[in-house]
Amino acid sequence: MSAPYVALITGASTGFGRLLVQTLARRGHIVFASMRGIADKNAGAAAELASLASRENLALQAIEMDVTDDPSVRKAIDHVMADAGRLDVVVNNAGATAFGLLESFSVEQARKAFELNFFGPLRVNRAALPILRARKSGLLVQVTSAGARYVLPFFGPYTAAKFAAEALAETYRYELASEGIDSVIVEPGGYGTSLAKNAIMADDTARVQSYTRGKELLAAAVRGMTAAASTDNPQEVADAIAALIETPHGKRPLRTVVGRLAKSLLEDLNSATDRIQAERLRALGMAEMLQLK
Repeated sequence: MSAPYVALITGASTGFGRLLVQTLARRGHIVFASMRGIADKNAGAAAELASLASRENLALQAIEMDVTDDPSVRKAIDHVMADAGRLDVVVNNAGATAFGLLESFSVEQARKAFELNFFGPLRVNRAALPILRARKSGLLVQVTSAGARYVLPFFGPYTAAKFAAEALAETYRYELASEGIDSVIVEPGGYGTSLAKNAIMADDTARVQSYTRGKELLAAAVRGMTAAASTDNPQEVADAIAALIETPHGKRPLRTVVGRLAKSLLEDLNSATDRIQAERLRALGMAEMLQLK
């Protein structure tokens, strides 16, 4: 690493985000750990990060950001620029899962899943990109999921939003190639983070009851996911993102899969998708967009 990067991480109060901000700061980077409710809901998390920064003399601070709110996002970006003078890396990690029979999700609940997992990254990137493009340098990291590449029943709104987030990040990859900016995707497997604690649970129980085996299928799915839960260390995800950040521009892969099971499921799929995508862009005269500059 030739110089420290200035990195903004969303959803940094718990889980992958919390591990990542600690990892990056300890590696010498300047880190802004964004989260909602820094003065109330996440006051404890913010205080813990401040204590860590003081004890270890780290360039790490928690800042307020609600990825579903335009003024909040703009204020956070302004804070980073005022404090650090530049922005190099944006990691879109904030999100929430959603669980239940698809028919039993209200439109409002599905919209909330998209606000957190799709419109949030779109909003944050839109605020940050003029800064990155002005410098002809930068990195966007989109944290999705192994479940963004195949479909699991009972995760309909979450899977749909994560599929959309993958498409968003890959579109940035091509459109920003000539601007000196990388866009990459990190696909973790089923790690035991706090994501499930904040899950959006389908609330139309009458729809569930009207299914012949609705409750039985849901219960079986929970048992199956519990049995298949990864025992891998979630620090692997933070380390993988840190390694991507420190990889030179133009050398970063589009997708990075983290976790033993996820790799076994996705690596062949991702390789085939990359080949088909490249062939299609070349056929349409867009081969230049495959070259990072």
